[in-house]
Amino acid sequence: MAAQPLPSSETLLERILSSLESDKAEDVVQIDLRGRTAFGDYMVIGSGRSSRQVSAIAEKLVDRLKQDFGIIAKVEGKDAGDWVLIDTGDVIVHLFRPEVRDFYQLEKMWLPQGAANG
Repeated sequence: MAAQPLPSSETLLERILSSLESDKAEDVVQIDLRGRTAFGDYMVIGSGRSSRQVSAIAEKLVDRLKQDFGIIAKVEGKDAGDWVLIDTGDVIVHLFRPEVRDFYQLEKMWLPQGAANG
């Protein structure tokens, strides 16, 4: 069986955003990292209302990426569900409970000054 070609970072980003929308992730923000860092092209940040929802959103996203593209994403924090990091290579996804997201404020670190979300 031939290996699947890897999707472009834009195709991967679109699939991630549609998965998060399907699973009712809240306040989803995408940040373009191209030319700013070597660890990925995009960062996506979203919230779930509870630890259980954050974990479920993460699990479904990882399953969809595996099914659609054959990508085995690296996942940290899924068992606790406060902050889950999903590393797909080109797109880094952070899923938080709202209080944890407010505490770390990743958007402020990565969004350009005065940039609108999304």
